[in-house]
Parts: sequence; structure tokens; C-alpha cells
Amino acid sequence: MTHAPTRTVTVETRVQASPATVFSYFTDPVKYRRWKGLDAELDPRPGGRYRVRMNSQRTVLGEYVVVEPPSRLVFTWGWEGDGDLPPGSSTVEITLIPDGDDTLVRLRHTGLPTQESRTLHAAGWDHYLGRLARAAAGRDPGLDPLAV
Repeated sequence: MTHAPTRTVTVETRVQASPATVFSYFTDPVKYRRWKGLDAELDPRPGGRYRVRMNSQRTVLGEYVVVEPPSRLVFTWGWEGDGDLPPGSSTVEITLIPDGDDTLVRLRHTGLPTQESRTLHAAGWDHYLGRLARAAAGRDPGLDPLAV
């Protein structure tokens, strides 16, 4: 029996901050830009716009589906002008789990169509969650080499 490959990427990281603090880094455009993207238009309510200009060539567009402060966010995801992963064609679910004074951030990105897409997004999310962990803990994440 052959099983179809999973179309999901899961990435986790621990952040030295409360779930409420981490949640704000996913919903406040000023905080969002500290760890990801050159510009962010965020309207964190169901049906609200999620748009992040990652670099000079790529912009992510989607909409918020679930907003449950301070523990869960779900938004759609796709690249503007991309036929392989157009806006709304995949979904990102963020779960924030309190762990003492820290937060476990679990990110599931579903609906990624190819192995290449899954590999690229896994590496990208791993990179950006590391930056989020530094920013939300009050440290400088430094310049983002992917935002060129």
C-alpha cells in the first residue's frame, strides 16, 4: 500500500516569554517586522488581512481564520503572483503552549503542494521562529539575511 506524502510541515521552538507576549509578535505589525519581513499588514480577526512583504521579490498574502488570544492563530498563506502556491492555498496554524515562564511555539503549515515547497518552508519557518524566540525574549534578532 502506498501512502501519499504529507503536505504538512511542523516546526517548534521554545520562547523565553509568556504566550501573551509571543502572541503579540504574530499580531502587532511593528513587533512582527522585528523578526520577519520588511513590512507587515496585519488585521488579526477572522477574515482580516495577513500580508507580509518578505523581501524585494516575495510577498505573502492570506487571511486570518482563527484568532484566539493568547493561545492560537490560524491564517491562510500563499505568494502573490505565484501559480504554485497562490494566496489562500495553504494554511498556517500557530499554537502557543505555556511551559513555566516560557512558551512552546508549535507551527503547522498544511497544504504545501510539493516536497521542494515543504523543504523550503520548513527551513524558512525554522529560521524565522529562531528570530521570533530572540525578539520575543527581548533580544535583538539582528539583520535578516533572507530579507534582501
